[in-house]
Amino acid sequence: MTDPIAFASATPRYALPQLFVAQAQKELTLNEALARIDGLLHPVAEGEADAPPASPADGECWIVGTAPTGDWSGQSGAIALRQAGNWLFVAPREGTSVYDRAAGSMARYDSGWQRNSAISAPSGGTFTDVEARAAIAGLIAALAVAGIVPEI
Repeated sequence: MTDPIAFASATPRYALPQLFVAQAQKELTLNEALARIDGLLHPVAEGEADAPPASPADGECWIVGTAPTGDWSGQSGAIALRQAGNWLFVAPREGTSVYDRAAGSMARYDSGWQRNSAISAPSGGTFTDVEARAAIAGLIAALAVAGIVPEI
């Protein structure tokens, strides 16, 4: 017979708390895990800020800036999830993607939060190819609608 698997106190990727046999008050551990899952499953951040908003609503998600203050002190670059009237912080992993509502585009974590910049439509030149410029403008608009780049 094989030995049972021994789990750590938290999952290795997002530190979701795990239950233990005969653990008292399992609902606290389970509720924290569900709150993290709720915030990290297709996350949409209101934006990036150094200070928490004055009147946050439960369910809000923010990307903590590089110089955090107040309740966010010491959480630079973290994902701040508002749950049950409190802030729950999750350290992003390489490749974590969050839709940044304020910027209107995706933010991806790669040793820090990275964002694509807006693409300008072509202009100038000796000769103007109207059809090519229209095609390029259509591609830029499609990338903006998909949230890959911000709108100009």
